[in-house]
Amino acid sequence: MLVSQILKSKGSDGVVTVAPGIAVSQAAELLSQRKIGALVISVDGKTLAGIVSERDIVREIARRGPSCLTEAVSTIMTARVVTCGKADQTDAVLQKMTDGRFRHIPVVEGAVLVGLISIGDVVKARLMELGMEKEALEGMIKGF
Repeated sequence: MLVSQILKSKGSDGVVTVAPGIAVSQAAELLSQRKIGALVISVDGKTLAGIVSERDIVREIARRGPSCLTEAVSTIMTARVVTCGKADQTDAVLQKMTDGRFRHIPVVEGAVLVGLISIGDVVKARLMELGMEKEALEGMIKGF
């Protein structure tokens, strides 16, 4: 399965992006309100400057205490972001996520942000794919 197929199944809600200067506390509030696990950091909503996840925020609070909540999200974001493209195979993307131990990966075409997928999105797509394969094999065995 291709990343583009996952993006189509997710609908067109778009990617939640925030400016690098917002406070970490504002980022945490947005994550909670939107019930999402990561925010893409972008100056213009189209180019990728970084990514910040719930884990990043929790890790910084544990390391430095609540004072980090008033700092800019750019101080804790991951700036060297691993990305994928719409034409990438989901198995390869899942491997990148497993190897890097992260759960969200921005989808870019050229230098433009076109989506964001989570490990849950990839697993869900893979389960659907396996279900279809199972049905096809059962159909072949039963002669349908």
